[in-house]
Amino acid sequence: VRVALLVLCAGGVLAFAQATPSRQPKPTTDSARGKQSFAGACAGCHGLDGKGGERAPNIADRPSARLSDAQLFHIIQNGVPGTGMPAFHTLGSTQIRALVDYLRTLQGTKIAVHLPGDPQRGKAIFSGKAGCVQCHMIAGEGGFIASDLSEYARTHDLAEIRSTITNPASGNRPVKLVTVSLRRGDKFSGRVRDEDNFSLQLQTLDGKFLFLSKADIDKQDYDSQPLMPSDYGSKLSPNELNDLISYLMGVAGASPDAHSKKDDWDE
Repeated sequence: VRVALLVLCAGGVLAFAQATPSRQPKPTTDSARGKQSFAGACAGCHGLDGKGGERAPNIADRPSARLSDAQLFHIIQNGVPGTGMPAFHTLGSTQIRALVDYLRTLQGTKIAVHLPGDPQRGKAIFSGKAGCVQCHMIAGEGGFIASDLSEYARTHDLAEIRSTITNPASGNRPVKLVTVSLRRGDKFSGRVRDEDNFSLQLQTLDGKFLFLSKADIDKQDYDSQPLMPSDYGSKLSPNELNDLISYLMGVAGASPDAHSKKDDWDE
């Protein structure tokens, strides 16, 4: 398979951590297996030294972000939708771990950046106790009314993600649901996506879009509270918050020191 292994996004590349090169150890059976996998699956695009080519970026000595071993494993195994990074389902867990180990060797570091919690427990919290999945979508699954969080953790650091969850009022654009009552008696609840002097575009909780004429609307009643719950700081324990944040970071292939670009949790 001659495909790019680590093309992480359509508009740019998130590479890996760079540390001071150290004397490389004598290859072990696992690292030799990883080198072989890299040569067969990746070198055609990244080059045998990992320094890139016409079809893939330099992943050896031009890192711009940190990824933990677990995040690399997830990316190799599942790919990155919408990019040139495929899912390597044909590789077993042992092969992927060996490949990650070899990638660390190319980067001159064995240092892994650890997530603050457990992503699998975080996934269960996202879908269960926290109820995030009712409004937010991740990897094509979940609600429609709030923002898609599949890439959220790539542009927000750990502290900001935690703050947004526990103190959503600090966000710039809190979302409130509205109930629109028509003159003929119909009522629809959802989120206003667009509005002008003559019409209103409403997205209902099931994801459907309604285009309503202002002439047909009797009144619009906005909820008093934002859509984003404000009690996660007390509802979730510190460990559960860590797990939830780790899930978001793992899905996005983000690192604990990612830089914030915008606040779109409530979008």
